[in-house]
Amino acid sequence: MSRKRKQRAAAGDVPEPEVPSGEGKLPPNPELEAALRDAEEAIGEASAPGEDEAGGSVEADAAEVDGPGVEAPIAEAGAEEEVDERGQAERDFEEEKERRLRLQADFENFRKRSERDRREALNFGPQNLVKDLLSVVDNLERAIGHAQESEGGDLQGLLQGVELVERELRGTLDKHHVREVEAQGKPFDPAVHEAMAQLVVEGEEPNTVVEVLQRGYQLRDRLVRPARVVVTKAAPPA
Repeated sequence: MSRKRKQRAAAGDVPEPEVPSGEGKLPPNPELEAALRDAEEAIGEASAPGEDEAGGSVEADAAEVDGPGVEAPIAEAGAEEEVDERGQAERDFEEEKERRLRLQADFENFRKRSERDRREALNFGPQNLVKDLLSVVDNLERAIGHAQESEGGDLQGLLQGVELVERELRGTLDKHHVREVEAQGKPFDPAVHEAMAQLVVEGEEPNTVVEVLQRGYQLRDRLVRPARVVVTKAAPPA
């Protein structure tokens, strides 16, 4: 049977079977009609899977079309997140760089300021002491001038002037925390005394200061000049 005849049979229009020319038509045959009906059903069943396959292919195509569309926003979101992290890292790096530069600049300023303060302390530290000593120098000049005017006759006045200058000078030194080292009659202390000689003195314990040759001074707790002294020693055996 040809394809046209099968399609027409499927549509319900079943023509009579073709017969060779010169022969008459065959009489109706139940077996033939049953075969035609089976063929019609076979054609219908064959067309149904085709439609399913076509539908399945359409769904597959739709799935293939929708697949990249779903993955694309995820990929873009990941790329944006990576760009944000890189940008944050760059900003953190720049902030840390600026902080280090500011710290370095502050340290350099501190170093320069410390160096300037050290030079000022070295060059102008004694300024207050010098200022206080100027009045002592003025009084000493007055005493010398008075002695010169009297041509050496007023020795008592000169002595009083010198004593006044000495008291003022000691007061100035005490104001600046300069004090005399105690030595006379004290046990010898090598930390603040310098022994210039030793003598045997009856009635005195050995290593006792019996004479001060030059006074010593301390600035607060620091020794400025040791006291030069004479120290007693034990008498030699008879």
